[in-house]
Amino acid sequence: MQQEIAMLPIFRKYRNMYVPQTVQALRALAHDHRLAAYRALVQAGPDGMAVGELREQLHLAPATLTAHLNQLRAAGLVTDEREGRIIRIRADYDRMNGLIGFLTENCCGGKSCAPVAKKKLR
Repeated sequence: MQQEIAMLPIFRKYRNMYVPQTVQALRALAHDHRLAAYRALVQAGPDGMAVGELREQLHLAPATLTAHLNQLRAAGLVTDEREGRIIRIRADYDRMNGLIGFLTENCCGGKSCAPVAKKKLR
């Protein structure tokens, strides 16, 4: 099974997603606070955010945010770096793109599935 998975194009391109990692990443994102934290970090861009800034934005207790960030770290979705007294946390865009690629690789049976313009509701 692992050999079959390794042959998929997404694994040749990103070389960082396989089924157990995918499940772990999806499990980490399947909580409202962790998803909000991850989305904030993705929106922050490659510079990331200081953990304290993220905590203030999400209105979470320090210990609660730490627990959520530990789940995201374990799934490989975020990385952190100490800058003196500040810990800066960043979304791992390669991992995010690998996850998106894995989820959409066989999308629409090979047909174009570009988003359709939404119709305005009246």
